[in-house]
Amino acid sequence: MRRALDEAASAAAHGDVPVGAVVLSPTGAVLAVGHNEREATGDPTAHAEIVAIRRAAGALGAWRLTGCTLVVTLEPCTMCAGAVVQSRVDRVVFGALDEKAGAAGSLWDVVRDRRLNHRPEVIHGVLADACSAQLTAFFRDR
Repeated sequence: MRRALDEAASAAAHGDVPVGAVVLSPTGAVLAVGHNEREATGDPTAHAEIVAIRRAAGALGAWRLTGCTLVVTLEPCTMCAGAVVQSRVDRVVFGALDEKAGAAGSLWDVVRDRRLNHRPEVIHGVLADACSAQLTAFFRDR
């Protein structure tokens, strides 16, 4: 999660909402990292999770991220939760809850919807205070 927090700081330094993500291989090695790049790229889909998942798939040369773990500073939104399901990530670990748009347990629970063919394990609250503080500071300064 500390690596994801570093990525989130990079996003904030470029004017994006500070969200960072890391994809770990089944052995725990870092496959890819990403941070929000919506402002930097003008791409509404450039959320930290999407960026990291795309890079991980590129590193593996396959779209299935079976056995991998996504670590992210903020609970994934519905778009990112859908990408988690589609990429077959086995586990999602996140820090701060997103009461307004979260789709991994708070507002919705897309990632564990029994109607879908893949449901990753979800672990939340990892370094939640640090993740929340980073977001709060960013929006307070705006």
